[in-house]
Amino acid sequence: MDKRYRHIILMAALVFITSLLAQDLEAQCAMCKAAAESNLQGGGTDGLGLNNGILYMLATPYLLIAGIIFMYWRNRRRDRVEEAN
Repeated sequence: MDKRYRHIILMAALVFITSLLAQDLEAQCAMCKAAAESNLQGGGTDGLGLNNGILYMLATPYLLIAGIIFMYWRNRRRDRVEEAN
């Protein structure tokens, strides 16, 4: 088996195993959690919006890095095709 394919299979297995171990997380500091819980107990929905906003801010850097890696990969692939011609 080619070393490159072995590396791809290893990374895919690592991502799969990590996704199985993932747990639902709610990222809040103690003050925000107390405010959100008191709002939810009072019948409000501000706590849900706060959680979604925190998760949105958490995902943004990862999406940016993934986009940069994709553009690098695409340009590198294009350069290889041009070199072959």
